[in-house]
Amino acid sequence: MKLIGSTIPITYIVLDGAFGHNNALQMVRQCKLHIISKLQYNSALYFPYKGTYHGRGARRKYGDKIDYNCIPSKYLKETTTEKSVQIEIYQMAMLHKLFAKKLNVVIIVKTNLKTHARKHVILFSSNLNLAYDKLVDYYKLRFQIEFNFRDAKQYWGLEDFMNVKEVPVTKGFPNK
Repeated sequence: MKLIGSTIPITYIVLDGAFGHNNALQMVRQCKLHIISKLQYNSALYFPYKGTYHGRGARRKYGDKIDYNCIPSKYLKETTTEKSVQIEIYQMAMLHKLFAKKLNVVIIVKTNLKTHARKHVILFSSNLNLAYDKLVDYYKLRFQIEFNFRDAKQYWGLEDFMNVKEVPVTKGFPNK
């Protein structure tokens, strides 16, 4: 961030599913940025509790756990059909017991209309105001960058330079 400065304004860090956890979120938030990443398909997400407080004990934080096979239709943002696959996109603010704060969650459900097989992907962001379409687009861009790296390795022979220790790296790129 010090190197980039204000040259390129950065708001989001997009990370793959290996970084879809609270530690990565906290690290990114300490840099005053927002994270966009993916959660495991079986993540235990909860709706915020909306009941009344009865005056004793701690206030309830967690409401009902989400059922990925029966997501309430009020959270449905978009439905499309491509060939024989129906794609439904849901967005909601959810809680996860391993995260400190609410998450902006986008669930993409794909249903094969012939076999009725269902799959889903769970994307999330720390920015609760980020629209679902932007969140999905930003996560898709991550793959374009990965493809560019793959192509660079394959076509420019960069796979041969796997130096990770200081001495080989400095010998490969001497100071002039």
